[in-house]
Amino acid sequence: MMRGLMRNSTNISTNPMQDSTTLSPKICSDSENGQWTTIIRPRSPWFDVNLAELWQYRDLIRLFVRRDFVAQYKQTILGPLWFFIQPLLTALVFTVVFGRIAKIPTDGVPDFLFYLSGTVCWQYFSTSLVQNADTFVANAGVFGKVYFPRLAVPVSIVISGVFKFLLQFGLFLIFLLYFLVKGSSVGLSVWAIALPLLVFQMALLGVGWGILISSLTTRYQDLRHVVPFGVQLWMYATPVVYPLSMAPERLRDVFALNPMTAVVEGFRLGFLGASALNGKYVAISWVMTLIILFIGLVVFSRVEKTFMDTV
Repeated sequence: MMRGLMRNSTNISTNPMQDSTTLSPKICSDSENGQWTTIIRPRSPWFDVNLAELWQYRDLIRLFVRRDFVAQYKQTILGPLWFFIQPLLTALVFTVVFGRIAKIPTDGVPDFLFYLSGTVCWQYFSTSLVQNADTFVANAGVFGKVYFPRLAVPVSIVISGVFKFLLQFGLFLIFLLYFLVKGSSVGLSVWAIALPLLVFQMALLGVGWGILISSLTTRYQDLRHVVPFGVQLWMYATPVVYPLSMAPERLRDVFALNPMTAVVEGFRLGFLGASALNGKYVAISWVMTLIILFIGLVVFSRVEKTFMDTV
């Protein structure tokens, strides 16, 4: 019995000078005897994102997705109907305020359809960002009791958001069909096949910005109150209630630095056939998205080692 314990202990690499918070289990197999299944190794001091380990916890992610999607409206009167009520009411208000009162042009697209398209995209991104921005603080109790890849929570949030997005996208298609039957000057373009890529980009942005802000809130918790207001302002810096064509030609490159500009305009170009989007803006958008995601992952991987001391 003692011999077996001694043999198992040889597979745990330890360093007396290393803080235990920087250690995490890495699952592997021994090709000779298949006896060792877990090795604890020190983490990288500045960047440590293990996608293989995240995949090993896919069942946990599935449980988180089910919790987020099912429990969100479980104790409400209207239940899942809120998935449809929110974008409808928002698009209706935008139509009255910006379409009828402010008379903002919509590139020849019916006002309601124009605003509904922007709302569907923006709600998925903003919800992912706001929920991910609360990752460390909201899950501190779970993180402090059991080990699992902390990125499992942000990933589950954007996945559960996809189901909500698909429901709202289906609602958008119903209204699109209605306006097509009425003879409105809208139509699909080849950009419509890029929808999965647009959703993927919004998910990356939601994770990148969310985990970056979440990492900062472990030290500066008043940022939690700034996030919803900041997201609201960001929406008006994105062509959600106005088309990109309204921006002066010399300022469109500046608008393109906002990654959501190309996402919203790409969605409209694909399903409404009207947009000032071009390949240059798409490239800038993806570069900014990857930069934000990388910075978020770097900061997140550093903070997750010690965040329990500050939350």
